[in-house]
Amino acid sequence: MKIEVRSGKHIELAQGDITRERTDAIVNAANSSLMGGGGVDGAIHRAGGPGILRDCEDWVAAHGRLPSGGAMVTGGGKLAVRYVIHAVGPRYRDGQHDEPATLASAYQESMQRAQELKLESVSFPSISTGIYGYPVAEAARIALETVRQALARGQHVRTVRFVLFDQKTFDAYAEAARALPTQI
Repeated sequence: MKIEVRSGKHIELAQGDITRERTDAIVNAANSSLMGGGGVDGAIHRAGGPGILRDCEDWVAAHGRLPSGGAMVTGGGKLAVRYVIHAVGPRYRDGQHDEPATLASAYQESMQRAQELKLESVSFPSISTGIYGYPVAEAARIALETVRQALARGQHVRTVRFVLFDQKTFDAYAEAARALPTQI
């Protein structure tokens, strides 16, 4: 599924494995320690090799833990991408503890890092919808709207792919995409 944003910029939805992407960067749904974990985070660390972990360790030693809503960049390691943008989404409690704003910030900060690196393409997973428990339909709406706005404003990024692991998540994103307003 493809969503045109403006003047050659678009968002794509695909079901698959983000570690196989060939965009300029992929986004990792990281935890604050940046030391790998389960789900997407563990898969990216395993596929990317020890260089990604070393970069993360160096960053944490210099800056401390990455707060929820933040994003930082490492090299792509053994992946087919130049960079991995590590973004920390919120743990979902009840939607009343700044979770929507924090989730939007994780996407905004990731897009900002991609713009700073002058990347043309970036692939995202569904941040916070795994073990962090964010309801997929709500997360999809926030993700798509936030990225669409950042894509429209930015200079460099032209293609954003959401690479969604399973059919249920893909369907939720497709539904959210159909509900997007036609004007930005």
